[in-house]
Amino acid sequence: MSVKTILKSDFLNKFRRLKSGIAGVTILFVLIGISVYAAAAVPLDSFRQWNNPNYWIKYPKSAMPAWTNLFSSKKQPEQLIKDDAIVTEGSLQGVKNITYTYKFAFNYDFFPNDFMLSYVVQYGSIPPIFDVQLGRPDGESFDLISSSLPSPQGTHYVFKDTLFSTDSQIQESLRNYIDRYSYNVDVTRPEVMIFSAKNNPSVLKGIYTLRLTFSFFDENRYDKVLNTEFILGGKVFGLLGTDELRHDLTTGIIWGTPVALFIGLSVAIVSTFIGLFYGLTAAYKGKKTEPTLMMIVQIVINIPVLFILIILAITIGRSIFLIVGFFTLFGWVSMALISRSMGLQIKSYAYVEAAKLMGESDIKIIFRHIIPQLLPFAFATIALSVPSAILAESGLSFIGLGDPTIPTWGQILHDAQSSDAAARGMWWWIMPPGVMIGITTVAFVLISRALESIVNPRMKKI
Repeated sequence: MSVKTILKSDFLNKFRRLKSGIAGVTILFVLIGISVYAAAAVPLDSFRQWNNPNYWIKYPKSAMPAWTNLFSSKKQPEQLIKDDAIVTEGSLQGVKNITYTYKFAFNYDFFPNDFMLSYVVQYGSIPPIFDVQLGRPDGESFDLISSSLPSPQGTHYVFKDTLFSTDSQIQESLRNYIDRYSYNVDVTRPEVMIFSAKNNPSVLKGIYTLRLTFSFFDENRYDKVLNTEFILGGKVFGLLGTDELRHDLTTGIIWGTPVALFIGLSVAIVSTFIGLFYGLTAAYKGKKTEPTLMMIVQIVINIPVLFILIILAITIGRSIFLIVGFFTLFGWVSMALISRSMGLQIKSYAYVEAAKLMGESDIKIIFRHIIPQLLPFAFATIALSVPSAILAESGLSFIGLGDPTIPTWGQILHDAQSSDAAARGMWWWIMPPGVMIGITTVAFVLISRALESIVNPRMKKI
């Protein structure tokens, strides 16, 4: 069977009639679509900064998926991240006021975990005053903070800060509002006091308004607010929730898809063709060359692969490219044995003998007359080797020897195991990566079975 024959409509028609092949290709296209979405729509920094805790500080800790609220009578607060404030500017007696207003609905049955305000301000010789005010649904208004920013260190000083709900200034300010409640309130828990009703310790639902006002006393164009952001801590977040390290698991699962395909396809393709050429060389050359090459194969087969992989990961490194290299180092052997066996049979065919008599070189005979016969089996081997490589990487990452700097499904499972996610009932941390590993494995197994049923007539077609 030549390369042209493989690509003929007869081959494609046979493949289309196999339900397993169609199912596998459909799943594969979905995985490719997720990979394209990751590259086009998901911020690249979320991939690069996966191991940087500061990047994920705005996300909740160990939050369940947001859709779990649909199955509960009591609604947990969802993490709110807002940077879309309404900005107004005004000037009074030489003082420039810039106000950022955030409006948000809070209609949950439980109090938020916390809240934080981040801002970046540029100013000159006179530090501005920073005021924070919160308007409640019942008409009450709380002044949370009023303070001067630090003295500038330079002409165009840029000051960046994050104000947390645990800040002592907020707690002191809230003491002025204790008498507005008919019960004892705890000023050390501003996230509860602010969102509590006045007559009973329950959540006050409705629309809240948060205002951040910056008062500049130096009238020049360099005094400005560069950025603000308001985060209200919740107990649920996103499609797949978050882990103990505040990682958005949706982002991790999405980025894990192209990484898994890269590992699986790279290892499968490279190791399969290395084994193909190695086995054919041994079969075609024969004589002293074949025993020597096959002795090397037997040595590699008997090496304890997992033990060697652990040693290599510890001593050399754990980057994703090194892992691909390690897997390739041991993944070519099975294809070498298959191609040698088939090569011994094919080289005795009449047309190969004729090519020798016509004076064709050994390389030309191998590439023109022998390799095309083995390509269908090579493609089936590639499809079957992809899940093996993905499972191997996941296993290596699970025991803590994968690349910790990038999100992979195995690394996510390793973090879950390290944090006792199963014992703590954090199913959303365990199930998605496990399901994705299973789906990807099934896709390539189905494709491999379909290819085998075409190239091997003795195999029952499914």
